[in-house]
Amino acid sequence: MLRIDALPFMLRFKRPATTSRGVFETRQVVFLRAESDGVVGWGECGIMPGLSRDDRPNYDTLIADVCEQINAGADPATVDLSELPSVAFGLETALRDLDNGGRQQLFDTPFSRGKAILPTHGLIWMDSPAGMAAQIEQKIALGCTAIKLKIGSLAFDEEMGMLVAFRRQHPAAIVELRLDANGAWRSVDEALERLEQLAAIDPLFVEQPLPADRWQEMAALCAASPVPIALDEELIAASTADRRATLLRTIRPQHVILKPSLLGGLAACETWIAEAQQLGVQWWINSLLESNVGLNAIAQWTSARDVERTHGLGTGQLFVNNVPSPLRLSGCGLLVVEAVRWDFSTIWHTTAQKE
Repeated sequence: MLRIDALPFMLRFKRPATTSRGVFETRQVVFLRAESDGVVGWGECGIMPGLSRDDRPNYDTLIADVCEQINAGADPATVDLSELPSVAFGLETALRDLDNGGRQQLFDTPFSRGKAILPTHGLIWMDSPAGMAAQIEQKIALGCTAIKLKIGSLAFDEEMGMLVAFRRQHPAAIVELRLDANGAWRSVDEALERLEQLAAIDPLFVEQPLPADRWQEMAALCAASPVPIALDEELIAASTADRRATLLRTIRPQHVILKPSLLGGLAACETWIAEAQQLGVQWWINSLLESNVGLNAIAQWTSARDVERTHGLGTGQLFVNNVPSPLRLSGCGLLVVEAVRWDFSTIWHTTAQKE
């Protein structure tokens, strides 16, 4: 008989993480342990405050209710998780792990078998211009050929100065630049003015230049921008396939950024991909501050979906108490070290102490 247990866990960052949503020293997640006939699969649920559709005060209670329904005999496929996207991701991946023997090998690919490195972009944390420039050089030294950088938090002339200096040293033919404005610009006119200047440094795209839920303005910007536009936060509220299709057909972006824990899991992201491909929209997979459990699931799915391009995956290096795993950073990519085993004892030990 299938049993699902929810195990809350507090991840601690190695250093405060400055994001567009604030500065974080910890991250609360809930691990899902799925067991049947002695086999155990693991998944991870976690929200981003102020961003996730399921960011609610009773989040832990809602997860417990889902577990109770399944443990009472409900088919997981019939449990309504449409408004709990991060839970859908955690449950989907826990069950996939369980179905594959509880070996944390959710997809059978050269990467998941430890035979190939999966490249990722070099993510630059928000900082002073000098601090971000130093981070960029560290990532380049690791071998990163795609750099992801947040903009909109500093004076624009400071950001442009840093980006122009970066591009002088690292031409677009050698290092790809991806920019994320996180809805920092408040009007189409302001965004166009910024984008016209950014075009000189040849970024692959600029994510979410306007705040979400302004479809007509975003559509006008996508049509007029000299720089390709990617949607990120815009996708979160689209909880049905019809809504996703309408959004893409209305806005017509050049790119979409897919974060499974925000969008309802891997299956939901597959519907985004199918619709995007019909419209000729490029899609990219990104992780979102997951522990090694969630990162492993996203990385393996990425390795099954597309190894020809560099997606936006974490490195497993953020937390002092991450779940010990075979995931390792190799240059600017992830590698599964076959000889290393997963260790979930920390999760069990912490849960036992609370009980």
